Amino acid sequence: MFGKKVANDIVSYPEVKINFSPEIPKLRKIEDKTQVNVRYAVISPFAFVHIYWKPEIAELVYDVEEPLLNDEEAKHKDEILSAMRDMIDFEGVVDKNLDSLLAYLNRMFKLLAVELGIQLSYESYRKIFYYIARDFAGFNEIEPLLRDYFVEDIECNGIDSPVYVVHRVYRNMKTNIVFKDMDKLASFVEKLAQRCGRYISYANPILDGSLPDGSRVNATYTKDITSKGPTFTIRKFTKTPWTPPQLIAFNTLSPEMLAYLWLLVEYKMNILIAGGTAAGKTTLLNAIAFFIPPEARVVSIEDTREINLPRENWLPSVARGATGIKGEGEIDLFALLKSSFRQNPDYVIVGEVRGKEAYVLFQGMASGHPSISTIHADSVDTVIKRLETPPIELSPTLLNVLDCICIMTHAIVNNEETRKLREITEIVNVTPEGIALTNTPFVWNPANDTFYFKKDSRIFKKISQRHGIRRDELDLEFRRRVRLLYNMYKEKVFDFEEVQKIINEYYKEPEKILKRFKVL
Repeated sequence: MFGKKVANDIVSYPEVKINFSPEIPKLRKIEDKTQVNVRYAVISPFAFVHIYWKPEIAELVYDVEEPLLNDEEAKHKDEILSAMRDMIDFEGVVDKNLDSLLAYLNRMFKLLAVELGIQLSYESYRKIFYYIARDFAGFNEIEPLLRDYFVEDIECNGIDSPVYVVHRVYRNMKTNIVFKDMDKLASFVEKLAQRCGRYISYANPILDGSLPDGSRVNATYTKDITSKGPTFTIRKFTKTPWTPPQLIAFNTLSPEMLAYLWLLVEYKMNILIAGGTAAGKTTLLNAIAFFIPPEARVVSIEDTREINLPRENWLPSVARGATGIKGEGEIDLFALLKSSFRQNPDYVIVGEVRGKEAYVLFQGMASGHPSISTIHADSVDTVIKRLETPPIELSPTLLNVLDCICIMTHAIVNNEETRKLREITEIVNVTPEGIALTNTPFVWNPANDTFYFKKDSRIFKKISQRHGIRRDELDLEFRRRVRLLYNMYKEKVFDFEEVQKIINEYYKEPEKILKRFKVL
């Protein structure tokens, strides 16, 4: 009788609706952090984020709010989850689309509740189903952070230490999520590795990989490597990159800098973007890629997927780690880059150069394949030194195929952390001794947060000579594009697809676009 009553109750419950992608709220930056108090949904209607000033520690904190379970509900949740893990083919589950996965989990929950003789009110059923869906479809406690549009990085430093996030608006904050059990944290890191299609163990305790959505994961597995036990850092993948007008809105660079880079891309100059970790190198690279002519064929090569180009004629390649125990099956950047030059690219984009692939890249530049890439370095001199010394070891004379270097940097402006395009430097000549003669037409002045433009551009002279364009015509085109980009920013034309459409139309009917934005 009791079993039948349970069956009648739970089997008849309506399907629980969960929205893993609720509407993104509009957050405004508040100068006085003590006045910050915002709350918004990240998994509706179950998981919310509450960001507020905590006077006890004099910091902004990031609290995840999820349904509270009483002791009986928590016990039933653990029973159901344990039974599901024994019954469900994990790989088969994660391959399902989200809607069919939730429907499948709903059926399994009802079946197991009947089998185990568990009786629940509908409210308890809803709450427990949320946790089942969160853990099977997502990443357990971390899933709300991954679902927060505003979170850029998620950082766990080990057990008994709060997880931190880097927020687009409020920057670094401590969360209320703490892993207190070593085995549970190790199990979570194993789950990250599985979803990345990689393997992590005591023998191979370091993980570098990408989640299915493109987010980058670095994790460690043992106390031998990190004294607080397993750790992980997730850098979330931005599905829609920042557009050029948005970078102007953020004051990351000036319209003049963007117009200059637009002309360089159009006339197939070779560009290297340098900067430290998370300085905005890939953000700038994605923005520059908007300027590639619409008909051009682009081949991109990365070790982890970060580049996102709004175009059809694009062949994205990603390096693959070893698939076998003895290291067989690895496809590295060097192999992909060599292969790319047989794919007839008009532009080659390399996510980051670190080793022997740089030689192939520069040989490609020398043979007429315009390239854009990034490198870890904080100045032009450091870039030259890195390229000339092991493990890259390029011949100094080969560096002459490089046209310009953009230096991205972290900066504190008005007590706020920002990213800036600190300078654009043209490579005029590199001597056989490795001494670079340069020209710097653009520079950012931190004293007054202003960008300065020196009109003497050696690359404009090179474009003029190589393509037979009069210098005054090139200067006029430069000024038009400055005004066009500035007016797009003023009119808040920020949408990913709309910006690309406008730039593509400009290549075909420039006067039409210039009239639309009141440049002519």
